[in-house]
Amino acid sequence: MGGVSIPLEAVAVPDQVQRLAGGAALEPVWRNDYGGLTFRTDDDRYIKYGPLNAETSFAGEAARLDWAARFARVPHVLEAGADATHEWLVTAALPGKSAVDPRWLAEPETAVRAVGEGLRALHDALPVDDCPFDWSVPSRLANAAARGWAHVPGGSGRRASGAWRERGDRVPDSLREAPPVDRLVVCHADACCPNTLIGDDGRWSGHVDLGALGVADRWADIAVASMSTTWNYGEGWEDALIQAYGVEPDRERLSYYRDLWNAT
Repeated sequence: MGGVSIPLEAVAVPDQVQRLAGGAALEPVWRNDYGGLTFRTDDDRYIKYGPLNAETSFAGEAARLDWAARFARVPHVLEAGADATHEWLVTAALPGKSAVDPRWLAEPETAVRAVGEGLRALHDALPVDDCPFDWSVPSRLANAAARGWAHVPGGSGRRASGAWRERGDRVPDSLREAPPVDRLVVCHADACCPNTLIGDDGRWSGHVDLGALGVADRWADIAVASMSTTWNYGEGWEDALIQAYGVEPDRERLSYYRDLWNAT
C-alpha cells in the first residue's frame, strides 16, 4: 500500500535478497515509501523485501494470494518469511507488464481500458461468501487508528507527497459513516493502476500487490483505481476507467472512498 516508484538509481541489494535469489541475477523494479524493494530475478521470480509494516504484511499477502489464486490470475507464492525487522515474499512472475510500464504510459487509452476491465474481472471472479478477509470501512478505520496515522491538512493524500506523519489523530468524523453498499465484492484493496498487468495484446493479464485484499463495496476499489489514473497518465482518464469497468460514475461513492483512502 501507499505510494510507489520505479527505482531509477542504483539500489543496494540486501543480503537476505541475495540469499533468496540463490545466484540468480537481480533487477530492481519497484520501491515504496516504507523502504520496501521489489526485485525481478532472471529465472522469473519476484522478491519483495522491506521493513515490517503495521498496515499490511507479506505473511498476510501470502495468505491472500494463496486464497485468490484458486479463482483469479495472481502470483503464485514460493516463499514468505520475516526476521525481527524485515519481511520478504517470493512469487512466480506472471505474464505481462505493469500498466505503468513505459509502453503503456505511451498508450494510456489502452492501459486505462485494461485496468478497468481487469478490475471488473477480478471482482466478478472472487467469491464473497468464501472470502475470509475483510476490507470494510470499519476494519480500515480500526487499522488506521491502531497505526496512529493521520493525513496532514493541505497534503495531496499520497504518502509519497510527504503529507503524512504519525500524529495519533482520529480520522475525520465525516468518514465514519459510509454510503450504503452498492455491491459487496472481494476488493483488490490497492487497485492503483501499477498493480494491473497488461499483456502484449493490450488486455489485462493479472493482478499483483494484494496485501490488503478483502470484502468491501466495489466502489472502494473503483474510486482508487480511477483516481490513480491522474497520477500515472494525467487528467481526463478517470471516467474512462469507470466506463471500462462497466458502470456509470457514482460521484458520492467516488468522493467518499477517495477521501477515505487519503485519510487512512
